[in-house]
Order: sequence, then structure tokens, then C-alpha cells
Amino acid sequence: MRAPSVLLAQSPTPDPGLEDSREAAASMLETVLATLPRLAVAILVLIALWLVGSLVRRLLEPRLTRLRTPSFGRVFASLAGAAVKILAVFAALVITFPSVNVLTVVGGLGVLGIAAGFAFQDILSNLLAGILLIFRQPFVSGDQIEVDGIRGTVEAITIRETRIRSFDGRLVLVPNAHVYTNAIEVQTAYDAVRSSFVTGVGYDTDLAGARRLVTETLAHVDGVLDDPPPEPYWIEHGSSSVVLDVRYWTSSRQADIRRVQSAVAEALFDAFNEAGIDMPFDVVTLDAAPSFGEALRRDA
Repeated sequence: MRAPSVLLAQSPTPDPGLEDSREAAASMLETVLATLPRLAVAILVLIALWLVGSLVRRLLEPRLTRLRTPSFGRVFASLAGAAVKILAVFAALVITFPSVNVLTVVGGLGVLGIAAGFAFQDILSNLLAGILLIFRQPFVSGDQIEVDGIRGTVEAITIRETRIRSFDGRLVLVPNAHVYTNAIEVQTAYDAVRSSFVTGVGYDTDLAGARRLVTETLAHVDGVLDDPPPEPYWIEHGSSSVVLDVRYWTSSRQADIRRVQSAVAEALFDAFNEAGIDMPFDVVTLDAAPSFGEALRRDA
């Protein structure tokens, strides 16, 4: 009779890879749980400093505006607020990950910044030029300027561009780098500017009397300044008249310049007519060829 066989149960061999995964997951969970309190503190610090940055911008903008200009206050208050917010990000990073070397992170951001500088060279040049323009203030909002053939009133200076409203009512956005590297004529930098009006009188005119008449006439034109006084100069013997350059000073605003120029032209026209001073046109002499005269005779 055969002896009964005995089956022995054998427990399965544990999988080493599965055990490692479990240990890694447990370790990660422990790390996350240990990090949660620091993360909560970091979030609170980030929110607090972010609000401080917004508060700094709001408090600084009106004070800097009173100190300099609205553009100066707006831009530099925004930069100060942004600096506080960047500090908030670094503070939150340090609190959350104490082992992180901040200097290493800053160095990495520096390298990244250099790469971004090459990639966005035009944008960064406009940014730097805008900061320099606002800080140096060669002109401010409301000034009337000319830069590279563009003439108008400055509406605002932003970080990227200068907004100019041209004298014919168009909005022109000029990149700050272009403004900073070109010659700028600030028409309203001073209260008064000199204008001139050129006219002519006949050769039989009393020139000294005509100059006195011009000076007396301009003294009564609204908008022509008494100091410096108007100055009429004879500048040329033209083909049919003696040319007179009338120089006078007005307000530097473009509308005032054009208005006074029209008033000066009208006042001089009336004064010369009343005084019997001739303002002749250019004399044109036709020297006809013999063939032209023969053609006229044939047509007659």
C-alpha cells in the first residue's frame, strides 16, 4: 500500500521591485507631509508680501508723481512693487525648500536672463530706454516735440514706447529706443519761441518807413510778445521786390504759433494797403523765339 503524499504549501517570494516602489512611495509621502507645514507658511508669506508689493506701488505712485511727473510715478512705483513681489517668490522658495541654495538659483536666473537678453534684445532696449527717458525727463507728458520727423504732443511715456498725438490728430507710438537714440526737438521746453514771416515791398518804397510801420503794426497783434520785441530785417533784393524777414516771438504752443502767424500776415497786409506800399508779384519776362511770333501772325 502506497504511502499518502504530503503537499507542503510554499509562500510566494516577494518581488524586490515592488518593495522598492512601496518604500519610495512611503518616503515621498513622508516628505510631502513634512513639507506641508512649510508650504502653508510659504503660501502665507507669499500672499502677504504680494499684498505689500501692491501696497508699496499704490503708496509710492502719488508721492513720486508729486515729486516728478505722472509717468515717473507710475513706472518707478510699478518697479518698486515688482521688486517686493520678486522678493516674495524667493522668500517662499526658501521657506518651502530650506536646502535650496538661493545663490545657485540666482546664478541660474542670471544665465537665463542673459539668454533672454539676446532673444528679446529690442524689447529690453526699449525697456531700458524708457526707464532712462522717464528718469532723465528730457520732455514730459504734454510737451510738444519732434523726433525723426514726427511732430506732436506727448501723451504718455510708458516702459516700451512714447505715445505722441500728432498735430493732425493721429496717435503715433514711437519705440523708446528710437526716441532715446535720435535728436529730439522739444518745442515747449521754453515758454516762447521765435517765428518769422517773409514778405516783399516794391523798390520805390521808403524802406526805413516800412520797417517802422511793421514794428508798430506787430505791437498791436494779439499774441506777439513785447519782450523780445519784433525785428524786421531786409534780407534780399528780389526780382521784383525787396524781401523783408519779420521776426517775432510767441507762445511755444503749436496752436498759438499758427494763430499768431495768420494774424501777423493779415495785419501786415492791411497796414501795407493803407500806407500805399506796393507788394508786387514776381516779374516774368517772355523772350519769344522768331518762330513763335510768326505763328501768332499767321493765326491773326
